[in-house]
Amino acid sequence: MYKVDTPNTEDEFAKYFHFRWIMLRKPWNYPEGSEKDEYEQVGIHRMVTNAEGEVIAIGRLHFNTPEEAQIRHIAVHPDYHGKGLGKLVVSALEGVARGQGIERIVTNSREISTPFFKSCGFEVVGEATTELGQLKREQMVKKLTELNAVMLHPKWCKELQDIWYETIPISEQMGIKLYQYTGRTLEVRASLNKNINLHGTMFAGSIFSLATLTGWGMLHLQLKEKGLEGEIVLGDADIHYHKPISMQPRALCNIESVSGKSDLLAKGRKSPFKLVVEIHDGHSAVAEFHGVYWILPPSEEKQ
Repeated sequence: MYKVDTPNTEDEFAKYFHFRWIMLRKPWNYPEGSEKDEYEQVGIHRMVTNAEGEVIAIGRLHFNTPEEAQIRHIAVHPDYHGKGLGKLVVSALEGVARGQGIERIVTNSREISTPFFKSCGFEVVGEATTELGQLKREQMVKKLTELNAVMLHPKWCKELQDIWYETIPISEQMGIKLYQYTGRTLEVRASLNKNINLHGTMFAGSIFSLATLTGWGMLHLQLKEKGLEGEIVLGDADIHYHKPISMQPRALCNIESVSGKSDLLAKGRKSPFKLVVEIHDGHSAVAEFHGVYWILPPSEEKQ
């Protein structure tokens, strides 16, 4: 059983880069050090080690634009070919890209590696510049699709996503996407890459917007569940920030936190609803949003 890890210490990075040089540069008589480029400091690095702690597979991801990421330097030790380690590394890097709201991943593959990347879902779209001045490469692209964990009422969820993008265009630019809805919990995620400040963390305003839309979305779906209609407007809100977000922005609203009288709405009267949205950075809680929304009945919308 192999596991993908992230090199963190100086020693781990030394082994990681040495393995890259051995596998991808030394065979072409390039000196040690040539395996590095200008993206190392901002890249996402992953590696697999064996029981002895030796590096046996590596790969790197970096972001070209808020919508596009690039995979480079995939390599597996010859003794471990055929064990799926290359796909394991690509999958791990792809997971990072998905979490950042990336829409497509590109790679410039040597001809010998093209079948491997095709097996990972990439398609050849043209020729790329040669590598090391002599190796022909092909440009390949993989468009990322949603892999939601749980999606109850997918039509309602798609409708909600469309409402956000059509009525609040900035939500799409922020990479805000409905991730899962179970009937009791709504989870919405945003792209850190599209909301990052000069400190490498998420803008506070973006966190507030993510929380506000999540609360609004939960009430929208709950109206659907109850067969009711109404216009949802934010009346009051308060958010407490505990820690910055530097990895994966996640907003969760649980049905237990929602309180309000839907029977008033059924009688044609406006009704206030209170709820809580928890903001997480990956699995760590970093902020808490308390919102008061008013739901106006259809008759009141037209007045």
